[in-house]
Amino acid sequence: MTTVSQATHQSLKILMVAPQPFFQPRGTPFSVLHRIRALAALGHRVDLITYPLGEDVPIPGLSIRRSIGVPFVRDVKVGPSVAKLLLDVSLFFATVSALRNERYDVVHSHEEAAIFCAPLARKFRALHVYDMHSSLPQQLTNFEAFNFAPIRKVFERLERRVLTSAHGVITICKDLADLAVPKCNGKPHALIENAADDMMIFGQEQPADETARVEFPGRRVLLYTGTFEPYQGLDLLLDAFALARTKVENAHLVLVGGRPRQVETFQSQARDRGVHDSTTFVGQVHPSRIQSYIDAAEVIVSPRTVGTNTPLKIYGYLRSGRPIVATDMHTHTQTLNAKVAVLVPPTPEGFAEGIVRVLNDRPYADALAKAARKLSDAEYSDDAYMRKVADFYRSVTERIGLTGGGGRLHGDGMV
Repeated sequence: MTTVSQATHQSLKILMVAPQPFFQPRGTPFSVLHRIRALAALGHRVDLITYPLGEDVPIPGLSIRRSIGVPFVRDVKVGPSVAKLLLDVSLFFATVSALRNERYDVVHSHEEAAIFCAPLARKFRALHVYDMHSSLPQQLTNFEAFNFAPIRKVFERLERRVLTSAHGVITICKDLADLAVPKCNGKPHALIENAADDMMIFGQEQPADETARVEFPGRRVLLYTGTFEPYQGLDLLLDAFALARTKVENAHLVLVGGRPRQVETFQSQARDRGVHDSTTFVGQVHPSRIQSYIDAAEVIVSPRTVGTNTPLKIYGYLRSGRPIVATDMHTHTQTLNAKVAVLVPPTPEGFAEGIVRVLNDRPYADALAKAARKLSDAEYSDDAYMRKVADFYRSVTERIGLTGGGGRLHGDGMV
């Protein structure tokens, strides 16, 4: 029989289940992508079960298996929805089919997929790793979908059951770690921030000619990247920009991201605020193009107003070489401090003041950007991310004792 020390160095067969459109350029799919990259780099084989939406990303050692589509569902928004519920039912059956047809060492579930992956992993004698990107009952509150006390109570019980039964838990920020660790019963936990570098997968797009470069001649660009969901605070950003523009000549706001209907909504808001002529809505772009917008910016902003999880984009912002202006809220201050970012009240006046300060004080802006890059290199580098994933998986397999390659579990009451 393979010993525990030998098992930790053997290739594992991992069934990863992600209730997301994969790949699309938004939070959790980015996180899923980098988990896979790290596990594949360790020599593990990953079979990903995911929605029938999104684009394949070729990674050696990864096989993507998509669940059956749901009629009339062509896209799925961020957060709870009826469409997501229907897709999750299809995802469940795809997961059962995979487990029946092949033996896996680990079932690695993301978000709500953990609810059905926990019992399935036990039934098919595999370890269960729960990748916790958010608190499920908190999502109901934040997105105001299915936000009824009885439903929240059910999700609270389900979340507790997953946390207490999992063989290992990953959280992405301190707030989630504080929630999860007391319920993990001493089993392995790792706080692994979503700090991986997207350029390690996508690289940076090299324009074929000068006309393809992202440029805003004569403009002082403020950049926002990310989703256009209500919790992101884009209405606050537009209000603040309307104020800041009166104090900074040639200020120009560029927003990258958003679904077409969301972009139309905020374009209308920009017109209502009288800033449409100094605002550019780019829409969603391939991740390889993000760096070109960063290169064109003087300031990067994060106006989030709701939630406690650290936005994934903050880690890219830290390494960007640009000063950051962000709301002074727990969602940001878990990672940011006044030495690396301008932290401002979540008001139009406060956010505008922060924008004006960094645009009008170049030495201050440069000092912030330099300190942010130093923090990124020290705590949130891509190498550190890869090590954290490796150390976590080692701790899980060493605690249980596991033979690689679809072998049998032993220890912890499983045979």
